[in-house]
Amino acid sequence: MDMLFWYISFLLIFLIHDGEEIIVQHRWVQTHRNQLGIKLKRLRLLVQHLAGLTTRGFAIAVLEEFVLLLAVTVYAFIGGPLALQIWMALFVAFCLHFLMHIGQSVFLRSYVPGLITSVLFIPYAYFGLRYIYDEIGLLLLVILALCGVLVLAINLPLAHWLGRKLS
Repeated sequence: MDMLFWYISFLLIFLIHDGEEIIVQHRWVQTHRNQLGIKLKRLRLLVQHLAGLTTRGFAIAVLEEFVLLLAVTVYAFIGGPLALQIWMALFVAFCLHFLMHIGQSVFLRSYVPGLITSVLFIPYAYFGLRYIYDEIGLLLLVILALCGVLVLAINLPLAHWLGRKLS
């Protein structure tokens, strides 16, 4: 399959998935704040942070992530050094993000923001990961997954900070 398909579809899937999160995140966290505090005692500060992030703030955080993804996609499209590996790292991390939503839902025994699109896009993630695996093998796939998760873990606080600052 042509990489152009994966580049464009990844951007669209990201927007659809994060659109679901934007629409329901604030209200859902407000409604489930106490339940989350009980079940996720160690993550109480995170729950408080998310409860304080408005819909607009969350949308700004998503926009920052989308700009990063768009920049990496353009870089990959023009064929910069290591561009494909950087793009693949973010793609793999995003697919793992789907599994995180599903795991959260199982743990909490309820809907969580992003669950519907995570379930719907599992086949897309499977075929994308399979394509990458066929191209680079398991070892590099795991290394790129770790790198992608690290990038997202570093970027997420920045995105949320921008969301709070600009909302």
